[in-house]
Amino acid sequence: MLEDRFGLPLSTTSASARDAYVSGVDGLLTAAADAERQLGRAIDADPRFALAHIANARALLMRAQVPEARASAAQARDLAVDATPREQAHVNALALAIEGKPVESLAATREHLLLHPRDALVLAPATGVFGLIGFSGRQAREQELDEFLRTLAPFYGEDWWFASARAFAACECGRLDEAQMLIERSMAANPRNAHGAHIMSHVLYEGGELEAGHRYLEGWMPAYEREGLMHCHLSWHVAIFALATGRNDLAWQVYRNAVHPGGAWGPPLNVVTDAVSFLWRAELAGQPRDPELWRDLRDYRNTNFPRSAIAFVDVHAAAALVASGDAGALAILADELRERVATAKLPAGAVVPLIADGLNAYGAGQWELAADLLGKALPEMVRIGGSRAQRDLIVKTLVAACIKAGRNEQAQELIAQRKV
Repeated sequence: MLEDRFGLPLSTTSASARDAYVSGVDGLLTAAADAERQLGRAIDADPRFALAHIANARALLMRAQVPEARASAAQARDLAVDATPREQAHVNALALAIEGKPVESLAATREHLLLHPRDALVLAPATGVFGLIGFSGRQAREQELDEFLRTLAPFYGEDWWFASARAFAACECGRLDEAQMLIERSMAANPRNAHGAHIMSHVLYEGGELEAGHRYLEGWMPAYEREGLMHCHLSWHVAIFALATGRNDLAWQVYRNAVHPGGAWGPPLNVVTDAVSFLWRAELAGQPRDPELWRDLRDYRNTNFPRSAIAFVDVHAAAALVASGDAGALAILADELRERVATAKLPAGAVVPLIADGLNAYGAGQWELAADLLGKALPEMVRIGGSRAQRDLIVKTLVAACIKAGRNEQAQELIAQRKV
């Protein structure tokens, strides 16, 4: 039988389908702009190739084309009847996530990888800070992912993709030397891996190497297609590095051209959270507020996330509503969050409305209250998802509230702990 890049047999007799599938999967693993085109070529070469259909469904989901992704996943399920047991389980694990069943998908993923640990495309949705573990709402999710990948490491050897996944997990657990070694090895093997460039940015940010981070992305980004899945988020990193190193004009230029709605290309989850994060950080850094930009974000959020759905989005939505002065929408969001907590439908729990209340207090100039609320939220902040760098939005706001409230000692302790 023909095999994929990880040595797993494939139920297709078409070498053209196999080659295009391998390219498409690597495209997914690197956030390449042509992943869907490659997977389309695989499907054209063998229309009954179930794994190509489920990979295409995954690609569509990553671009927030949910109805199309679910239709492709349903087709993959139908075709998998004629596939091997390994491929049937592969399709099932990925399809469950696409069907909106993340808990079941993670369980199926863990079970599948016990038998087929090198099935990287099944593993991929469980990795990263936006993955099945990253968005689980669990307090120890970072350590959980790190341990999960550690148990699989013997099966991947020097594989560049797995090294990048491990690097991100190590970075989020604070092991920066290990993370840097892993990501440098990964990028040496595949320099055009956009996920790898993203992870390198995080490692440099966490190490306080802001100038090095700026220079790295300045050299890496020009060759990355604007249609690439990570373009918006990597542009956010560029803007954050620029802001932190005093390149304010560049920061705003990148923000307007590649992060803000209308200029950005990327999934709505990235656009709304990255745009909110930049504008809020810019104000914390002393930049004046632009009400029009905040109104744009409020409208974009209301269109794409009209109700509470994902804790990480909800926190950023609260910031957008605070900054745009939309008290009515903020009250509705707060009620939705408390209702979801009360009915156990918000995996991240009560820390989400607590942060929203803290941001609201900060926006209202209630410095003591903001410091109290955000300080109370800090120990469980990890539950909302996202990276340490992204959650700095909350830490920096807490520091600012402490300073404005005259709690200088508390602010200094936070600065020392997080190097904000």
